[in-house]
Amino acid sequence: MKIRVLLTEDHHVMRDGLKSLLEQQTDIAVVGAADNGRMAVKLARELSPDVVIMDIAMPELNGIEATRQITTKSRDTKVLILSMHADSHFVSGAVEAGASGYLMKDCSFDELLSAIRSVAQGKAYFSSDIAGNIISEYIGGNVNDPAERGRLSSREREVLQLLAEGKSSAQIAVILGLHERTVDVHRHKIMKKLDRHNVAELTKYAVREGLTSL
Repeated sequence: MKIRVLLTEDHHVMRDGLKSLLEQQTDIAVVGAADNGRMAVKLARELSPDVVIMDIAMPELNGIEATRQITTKSRDTKVLILSMHADSHFVSGAVEAGASGYLMKDCSFDELLSAIRSVAQGKAYFSSDIAGNIISEYIGGNVNDPAERGRLSSREREVLQLLAEGKSSAQIAVILGLHERTVDVHRHKIMKKLDRHNVAELTKYAVREGLTSL
């Protein structure tokens, strides 16, 4: 039985190139592709892939939040992060969200194949440099405390990313299926929790926390 893979990548050339290479493998079938995190969550729910290859820097819904929503709704779907970010902050966030593996985008295609096959079998896979960084952080006692990141709910992190990307309350309401007043309530709670007082300060926070790549 083939490994069913969903590709999530907002750069069309890279996504199409990966799709072409993966489709040449006799044990892998690319069942779908998404160019933002929200579409990835939707397709994961509809297609039930075995593995989702997920970028972190994604519009509308970043890869970490998309990973959290996918793994929360389906334990059978594994998420493999393929990112340009090697910081332990991003890696620990991805692991906390439920990712089964983490690779850098400069990895070889053979390593990507090994990672896909490993996580499809229920194993964890981290590239050697990523695993080394994680171990060093734990030994040194410098692992980022997720407490500050966890102060916001999943919904609040979604709203924060969309605010940072320049969306109005009305636009966010449409995207998330909420009332505009509800979005304003979320905005107020976010500002209060983070002690930020305008959208510019929220945007700086969102970029620093990896919620958006703006």
